[in-house]
Amino acid sequence: MEDFNSWKDLLNPEFYIKMGGFWLILFIVFAETGLFVGFFLPGDSLLFVSGIYAVEIIKETFGSTGSDFLDTTLLASGVALAAIVGNEVGYYFGRKAGPALYKRPDSMLFKKKYLYQAHDFFEKHGALAVIMARFLPVVRTFTPIVAGIVKMDKKEFLRDNIIGAVLWSFILIFAGHYLDKLFMEQFGINLKEKLEYIIIVIVLVTTLPVIIKFVFGKKDDFSKYENNDSE
Repeated sequence: MEDFNSWKDLLNPEFYIKMGGFWLILFIVFAETGLFVGFFLPGDSLLFVSGIYAVEIIKETFGSTGSDFLDTTLLASGVALAAIVGNEVGYYFGRKAGPALYKRPDSMLFKKKYLYQAHDFFEKHGALAVIMARFLPVVRTFTPIVAGIVKMDKKEFLRDNIIGAVLWSFILIFAGHYLDKLFMEQFGINLKEKLEYIIIVIVLVTTLPVIIKFVFGKKDDFSKYENNDSE
């Protein structure tokens, strides 16, 4: 088991993989939407790096199947299931207690602006937001809650939830696994030795749309909600 050395470890996917393996990965994926406090944890980068370590992760947890493809599929399937369950928990929380969140004060783990952003994203893209949000950090944490608040049809949400979770987990995990093999076989590059650069690239690519929204979005985007809160 890895030792906790600094707060930087919390942003390092490899730390979680080596510290807790399969079950910790699933918990983090679930917590990001099911407990809506995991938006600061690595999401996309965790899945990509998990794909690189897929064979080792499955071998240590269940024993290897003898097939890279099956090991990677088992990992991706487990992650998809955790993501589906997490979103369903977030959705039902939104239906039951979601409206109260708009009056809840900001805290270290909860920022009302994230809820507003997810609301705007959901309103703009409709049902596809549930699928698309999977690939957007922070937004994916609050989108299922917003879906519950606006009382999106349960069957439609479950359908889009499953589609989004499967696409997200399988694309990122399989990309990590087979790109690692490709780079090793074709270029002699071991991606495990380049994880810092990979994580930086993934974080930049996935968070860029969110950053642009915050920096260049209209200032009135959040003020209209603040006015409603004060009424």
